[in-house]
Amino acid sequence: MESGNTFWADKAALDWQIELGADECIADAPVDRYSLAASLPKKTAAKITPELPLSVESDPIDAARRAADSAHDLEGLRAALAAYEHCELKKGARTLVFADGTPKARVMIIGEAPGRDEDRQGLPFVGRAGQLLDRMLEAIDMGRDRNVYITNVLPWRPPQNRDPKPDEIAMMKPFVERHVALAAPDLLVVMGNISCQALLGRKGITRLRGNWTEALGKPALPMFHPAYLLRNPAAKRDAWADLLSLKARLRETA
Repeated sequence: MESGNTFWADKAALDWQIELGADECIADAPVDRYSLAASLPKKTAAKITPELPLSVESDPIDAARRAADSAHDLEGLRAALAAYEHCELKKGARTLVFADGTPKARVMIIGEAPGRDEDRQGLPFVGRAGQLLDRMLEAIDMGRDRNVYITNVLPWRPPQNRDPKPDEIAMMKPFVERHVALAAPDLLVVMGNISCQALLGRKGITRLRGNWTEALGKPALPMFHPAYLLRNPAAKRDAWADLLSLKARLRETA
């Protein structure tokens, strides 16, 4: 009776291991399953051949870099972004928000991500924050219609205007880098915490703003995002100082 009970217990244990996939004993010598698979019918070989690691092409960041590097002009970069399928934000957005303003302008402004109005119109900085930005630029005799080029780190609106996730920023960074290279501005204005995180690797816009630094090989000025200024009007004084600093730097490097 005891022997019978052991048999069924052992059988149940073996059945359980087989269900988990442990259906072979460990041999004294390793088995080259690739060579073994080559000598078997295709259906049988597929069952015993281990899966290969994911190819480099399946890595979203690498795919983004390849797509961005393949663009030879701004229109090519827009097309590469439109064809990029690895970012989930694309599925929930209405439009691709690429850029606005004057290509090859001396100043390139890089914001964070599109909002509702930008998503509807397909242009960056067109809502209340964008209107404030236009007034800020006009105050130093600048504007997107003549000497400023504008884009965002993300070309698609995040749901409910939430902050972009780190993986989303990482996927889009190769496109931003290529965008700057193709637009070839003299100076960058990095607006907001998300932009600073993406381009400078740092956050804390209240500490960073107004201090010239370097991003992507260009002199860069971190500034408050206009949306922040709408919520905190007292910060407009600092923004005005930053605008004057931008104007002075342009004059010095003319």
